[in-house]
Amino acid sequence: MDADVHDKAIERDKVQAIVTRASPVAGDTSTRQVGEIDDVARSLPERDPGNKPIVSPSGKSVALRRGGALRTARLLLRKVATAAVAVVAVLVALVTWDHYNAGPWTRDGRVRVHVASVAPQISGQIRDLRIVDNQFVHKGDILYVIEPFDFEVALRAHKATLQQKIADLNVKQLQSERRSRLSDLSASVEQKQVYEGSALQAKAAVDAAQEQVSQGEINLQRTEVRSPVNGIVTNLLLREGDYAHQGATNVSIIDADSYWVDGYFEETKLARLCVGDRAEAKLMGYSAPIIGHIATVTRGISVSNAAASTQGLPNVDPVYTWVRLAQRVPVRIAIDNVPAGVPLVSGLTATVTIRNGKGSAGETLSQRVRAELETSFFGLIGGAQARPGCIPSPSSP
Repeated sequence: MDADVHDKAIERDKVQAIVTRASPVAGDTSTRQVGEIDDVARSLPERDPGNKPIVSPSGKSVALRRGGALRTARLLLRKVATAAVAVVAVLVALVTWDHYNAGPWTRDGRVRVHVASVAPQISGQIRDLRIVDNQFVHKGDILYVIEPFDFEVALRAHKATLQQKIADLNVKQLQSERRSRLSDLSASVEQKQVYEGSALQAKAAVDAAQEQVSQGEINLQRTEVRSPVNGIVTNLLLREGDYAHQGATNVSIIDADSYWVDGYFEETKLARLCVGDRAEAKLMGYSAPIIGHIATVTRGISVSNAAASTQGLPNVDPVYTWVRLAQRVPVRIAIDNVPAGVPLVSGLTATVTIRNGKGSAGETLSQRVRAELETSFFGLIGGAQARPGCIPSPSSP
């Protein structure tokens, strides 16, 4: 045991001596010396597996140079990657800011429609109901029929009265004509005027009776209540046997030709809206957008502080001075095209996006980017100017 340890120590001393003689400081290391060092270095692991191999100084220097180059490349790559990530983050932040704070779009949109409120012009019991709820009707279709018996009787009575008045008129006209042909000795001037006046009164009575007949005919026609528009019957609660009151609405019809979309845009985005711009309204649950254009921009909204309070004093709401919420202005979108499968239901929520297609064809990319930045970001601090001709002044037609 002790002899083996002694032998290993002697071999290490030999290697150390050879390495000292082959030091790079001398500058004239021979090939033979390098070979001896390699042989001794290889022999040590074979004799003593527990010892680590000895690497030559030249190999160490090459490894050090390679490691330094790799570290430099890695450091440079990290810096380039960090700069690229920073640039991408800034661009994403700018695009996100422009989209959510200055972009001409809003989630606060609603589908709107006109509703025709149908009310009978006469009163009576409903005899025949010809519609059901959510039924499509055309303009002029009969919705329901009011019992016509009373109006038929009234019409026949008016016609009989008219015939009576006509007969009376004929008699008085003949009497007046006969008196007018007599001389003043046979009939005085006063008598002639009396008969002539009676004939005129009979003529007026005939005219009044004729008007009553016309009114009776109209009332008889009004027993058939018809649709004033093309549309869909909605929320129908009417039943046969109900009593229809004159002027009281009992049928509501959605006008199918009057749909539009209202987009409620923040006041900070009005500079980017122009009458005639292309608009896209995407309903919740449907990917295909409804295509339209800006028809009008509302020129006034309600002001809560304008309402008078007790004793007629102004009722001013307190607000936080550091928080100012932008008012929303209704913008009407006229519908140009509805994709297949997308239903138009009044009250549905829509996301409205305005596409500005009126830019100058000669503008370069840098000019368009600059205009976009000025409109989107400077508009938030009041620096953007509205596009000319978009929203007419109050004095414009």
